[in-house]
Amino acid sequence: MKIPLLALLVVVLLGSPLHAQRLNDKSKPANDPVNCPYTGGDLELLAKLGVVSIGGFPFGDEATTGDLERRLLAQDVRWVETAHFKLGFGLGGYKVRQEEKQSLRAELGAIQVHWPDVDPKMRTIDPWMRAYLYALRLEGIYKEFQELLGVTDADFPDGKTVWDTTGKYMGIGPYLGQKAKFEVLVLTSGSATKDYLRQYFGLRHSRTQRWNILDKDILHLVVPAEHHLRIDRALHAHLRFNMTQMLLNGYRHYSYDQPIWLREGMAHYMGRQIAPEYNSFDSSEGAVAEETRKDNWEPEVRKLVLSEEAPSMARLMALKDFAGLELEHHFTTWSMIDYLQRAHPGFLGKLIDRISGLLDEKHIPDGSTLPDEHRQAFKEELGMTYAQFDQAWRAWVLEHYSAR
Repeated sequence: MKIPLLALLVVVLLGSPLHAQRLNDKSKPANDPVNCPYTGGDLELLAKLGVVSIGGFPFGDEATTGDLERRLLAQDVRWVETAHFKLGFGLGGYKVRQEEKQSLRAELGAIQVHWPDVDPKMRTIDPWMRAYLYALRLEGIYKEFQELLGVTDADFPDGKTVWDTTGKYMGIGPYLGQKAKFEVLVLTSGSATKDYLRQYFGLRHSRTQRWNILDKDILHLVVPAEHHLRIDRALHAHLRFNMTQMLLNGYRHYSYDQPIWLREGMAHYMGRQIAPEYNSFDSSEGAVAEETRKDNWEPEVRKLVLSEEAPSMARLMALKDFAGLELEHHFTTWSMIDYLQRAHPGFLGKLIDRISGLLDEKHIPDGSTLPDEHRQAFKEELGMTYAQFDQAWRAWVLEHYSAR
């Protein structure tokens, strides 16, 4: 049957083989913590997996997850809060595809260490376990980003004390410099996403949206899991693509945007580590992103270099928004990150640190000097001008990328 929704937001099919589940308490909704088949809402068991809560916490512009459910969402959304994230996962069960078995078994095996009753070879992953998997994946991205930057939670302010202006500015809160945890909401369709975005942010589209809730200092991501995003690998890669950009902008507080080339390049690099056949692409409001279904980008980059059509770093730094991105930019930015990570490990962390948290003479966040800081970072940390970098990257591409 279908659950009727206010504004027709989320449709959840109940009673189908993938979604059916045994309820500990049939008098309560399927997503109530007591109906979690692995913990029954037991906080000690949840803590073993690094989970703080599975419902009843603040989320988005609403007071609590419960308020959000009653006003807009279906009752079958799973809510998971971890050390750095709040996740709303509105998808049902998932039948594991053959090509995903090995990786999913490894992830489920890691969970089994803490919850012995979990079967790593389960053929269908129920909604609760899917929510836990994605919560852990988000924490995994966060850990990778901290390692890239060489920071830990202890390096950031608690969000309560006044910043000592004599020290290094690390933002205004404990979550990479943000006051609030990062938030992710995964919905079942574009129509569901469109209704949510219209209701809460006044937006009129149905695409994935990264949003800054200014009054609460929340970086908020909404994803419609339709079409190819119904495939686990594709959704995982898509979340890594978008979360990379949010973490990059949020580091030492989101007070201005980081360079387009760096954000898109790092997002491609992180997403393609999971599923190079399922790529995500940014575009500006009202525009359609230029995309490709090709999974092997090395020959495309090589062609750009040989034809001398690859954009230079100077050109990439001149990009003002996503509207200027064409396929040549996507290929090139991904490859430049690949080059830096493989040929100059450690540089990206130094670059990001230098161009984040910039302040003016009054100690107010100000990104106006970012272009100069970016250029200086290349000279001082990498020992290259932009022109020298372009030359070195092109030579590396020809040496390391195959023609097919």
